[in-house]
Order: sequence, then C-alpha cells, then structure tokens
Amino acid sequence: MASDEGYLLDNRQREAGRRFDALAELFDPWTLAHLDRLGPAEGWRCWEVGAGGPSLPGALAARVGPTGHVLATDIDTSWLDRAGAPGVEVRRHDVTRDDPPAGGFDLVHARLVLVHLPDRAEALRRMAAALRPGGFLVLEDADPALQPLACPDERGPAEQLANHVRRGFRALLADRGVDLSFGRTLPALLRGAGLTDVRAEGYFPVTSPACRELEAATVRQLRTQLTGGGLATEEEIQRHLANLESVELDVTTAPLVTCWGRRPP
Repeated sequence: MASDEGYLLDNRQREAGRRFDALAELFDPWTLAHLDRLGPAEGWRCWEVGAGGPSLPGALAARVGPTGHVLATDIDTSWLDRAGAPGVEVRRHDVTRDDPPAGGFDLVHARLVLVHLPDRAEALRRMAAALRPGGFLVLEDADPALQPLACPDERGPAEQLANHVRRGFRALLADRGVDLSFGRTLPALLRGAGLTDVRAEGYFPVTSPACRELEAATVRQLRTQLTGGGLATEEEIQRHLANLESVELDVTTAPLVTCWGRRPP
C-alpha cells in the first residue's frame, strides 16, 4: 500500500494471513459483483493496488484471460509471493511515492487502502492518472463513523465488551491518522480527480463467522498496542477472544463504501 510508517495492521505479522482470508470471504463477492458490472473482460489491463492477499488478483486474472494482464502491488508482497496466483504480476510499489506503472490500465482497484494513507489525495491522483481513456477507478474504503460499534445490539456483557475493544481499535486508528469518516467522501474525491459517471454503494454485513474471524484476527494482531495504550486489559482481550468463539455473539464490521468512476474517453 504505502510506506510502513504509521500503518497499524502490518502485513508481516502472522495474523495478517487470517485477516486476508476473512476479508476475502466477507467482501470478495461484493467487490467482484461490482467489478463484473463494469466488465473486466478478456484482454483488459488491471492494477490491484495494496493487494495484500491473492484472492482478488487471482479472480481478476481469471476474468481477463491470457491476453489480459493483472498487476498486484503492495509495499509488502510476502503474502502475494507465497500464493503465486497464475497470471498475476506481483510488484513492490508505494502508491504515494512511486510513479504509476507504465502502460495504462482499463481498471484500477483498491480496497481498504486509502483510508490508512497519510497522503490519500496524492495516492488517488496517481491511480486516476494510470487509467486509460474510458478506464474505471474503483475504490472501496471503510467509514467507521457511520456505524462505530462492533455489536449494534448491545444486549449483554459480551456485546458491551466487544464495543469497548472496538473503541480501543478506533482510537488506535485515529492516532495513526486514519480518517474514520473517509468512505463517504469517495464520490466527491473521484469527481475532483476528473472522473465521470461516479456511483457509490455501501455494504454492511451484520454478522457471520467471517465477521467473528476478522475481529479475532485483528484483536490478536493489535493486542500489544491495545494493552500498552491502556485501551484494554489482557484479561478483557482474552475474554473477548473467548466470546468470539461463540455463534451467539453477533459482531459486525464498519460499513464498506464502494465507489467507481470513469476516465472520460
């Protein structure tokens, strides 16, 4: 995605792989349904920015076929390298500092990337500049301020604890410069980058096993920061992780805003 400086959820940590799997289960069907509307078709050139894991680059490669090209970039490509998705070129790239890849793209996509970057405007400008005439930019980012709770139905101690831990996570994000209201700004940002036919939709999974798995992996990845910052105790984290093993705990994610626009022909 961008420089490691300030990025809270480091790809090099062991729990990152579990987060990627949960994110793919939760969001890939939604994401691919939107990309398929735009027509990622045989022969397209696609750039997946801040890819993290291999699921979306692999799905795009299957759609563009042998005459197309899929470039997957990240500042840490370890999870992409080990997966070795067929038909995907993997490259280390910092979208806020490095020039856009040459050649132009029919589709540029980034999910849960810009919200973490200190220079979001520059990253968006570079992605928009990489489009061919008529190409699509699709950005998907969270908006935790739209719905900040882990458990909107705070019906008991387990849900109250989940919301307490989620408040700690949000505090860590804000401390790193994450804009917790960023998702809703995407339509205006895409129009400001000169794109047309801008549309946006939101996705809000209320509960599922993948929601609980994502929550558990995130909490495990951040437990040192949560306890070190006085945002949760070790006992609270252990209890929360135990609660997440129960199907009775309905845990959700922040709403995901999917926005797309087209470079004028």
